[in-house]
Amino acid sequence: MSSDVVRLFSETKVVNTPTLIVSFGGPMGEIYWSTRGGVHDNERLARLTPHETLDARTRRRAGAAGAVAWAMDEEFVLEDHARFLADVVADGGFAGVGSHGQLQGLGFHWELWMVASGGMSNHDALRSATIFGANGIGLETELGSLEPGKLADLAILSRNPLDDLRNSVSVEQVMINGRLFEAGTLDEAWPRHRPLGYRGFVADEP
Repeated sequence: MSSDVVRLFSETKVVNTPTLIVSFGGPMGEIYWSTRGGVHDNERLARLTPHETLDARTRRRAGAAGAVAWAMDEEFVLEDHARFLADVVADGGFAGVGSHGQLQGLGFHWELWMVASGGMSNHDALRSATIFGANGIGLETELGSLEPGKLADLAILSRNPLDDLRNSVSVEQVMINGRLFEAGTLDEAWPRHRPLGYRGFVADEP
């Protein structure tokens, strides 16, 4: 994008949430990750997704008439869109991360990684996934950063996403409304020790 468009976004503080997982002008980001990310064998995804649904979305990628089911890396336009976001954030503006509901859990991580693919730093990508998004919906005084008085909904990681943004998937625990849960099982760990009571869709495997 030209510099005047970048400046328009940065000066007005409009939050641009590009949703690269369904980007236009080239194959969707979802296609990139679902054909390269080992999605079918993701243990957590299999626990929380019906087997039939997971198979239909990940074992074959036969698109409808005119739809792209697989593409060479150079066909994707994700980095082109992401470069604009990097320019806006570098100029003092905001970007957001939205995953369009394409694939629960992993979809948001894919979107985060794609937002950073145009040269945005890991730190700015993480701000786009947290405080910038909160600002976009007018809740920056309640959500989006760790500060006294804000809601303490947390994702606790075992690896640092500032070192490698792909570490964002290393979620070990989540805290919601002061209750701590194990990310792999959704068992409550605190203040009560209480198993979910359902082993997930993996228990329904044929």
